[in-house]
Amino acid sequence: MGAIVFNVTTAALMVMMVNCGLGVVGRDTLRGRPVPWAAVALTAVAVGGALLQLVWSGAMDALDADPAKSGWWREFTSVFMQNGGLFGGLWNLVTLAAVAALAQWYWGGPLTLGFFLAGILLPGRIDTLLGFGDGPSTDPRNFAGSSGATYFLGATLALAFLTRTRLPKELALAAGVPALGLAMWFAQENGHGLVSVYGFVLGGAVWAVRRQAARRQVA
Repeated sequence: MGAIVFNVTTAALMVMMVNCGLGVVGRDTLRGRPVPWAAVALTAVAVGGALLQLVWSGAMDALDADPAKSGWWREFTSVFMQNGGLFGGLWNLVTLAAVAALAQWYWGGPLTLGFFLAGILLPGRIDTLLGFGDGPSTDPRNFAGSSGATYFLGATLALAFLTRTRLPKELALAAGVPALGLAMWFAQENGHGLVSVYGFVLGGAVWAVRRQAARRQVA
C-alpha cells in the first residue's frame, strides 16, 4: 500500500506541474509554437541512454552514480540511465519530453538547459548543506534516473504560473506544487517532492532577476 501511495503522489505532482506549464504557455498556442530543440536534445540523449542499456548489459555499472565507484562523469551520465523498469523508464522519458518542451517555450532553451543542469547538480549539495540524509545514498534506486532533474525543472513552471495568474484555482494549483512536494518529503521521504521545492525556489530567484532586469531596461 505504501508503494502505491508513493507512486500515486509522485505522479500527481508531475500532473500538477505539467498543468502549470500548459497554463503558463497557453494550451491553445501549442500547435503554433516552434520546435523546442533543447527539449528534443535532452529527450534524445535520454532515449539514447535507455537504448544503450538495452544493448549493453554493463551500461548501468559504468554510468550510474553509485558513490562506491569512481568517475566524475557518473553524476551526469546517471541522469540518462533509467532504473524504474519498462513503465518507469517510459514515464521518465515522456515526462522529460513534455516538461522540457513547456519549459523551453516559457523560459527559452538556454535557461531550460541551465535549470536541468541545476537539477542534476544542486539537490544533493543542498541536502548536504541542510543536513538532510546521512551522506551519499546506498539505495541503488537513487543511483540513476532522469526523474529528479525533470521534477526540478517542472517546478520552475509552477513558479512561473504562480506569477502569471490571479485566478484562485490556478493560484492553488501552482502553490500546491511546493506544498505537496514538502508533504511528500516529510510523510514519505520522497525525494521527488524535495527537489520540486528546490526547483520552485530557484525558479523564483531567476524570475525575480529577470523582472528586475526588465524594469531597468524600461527605465
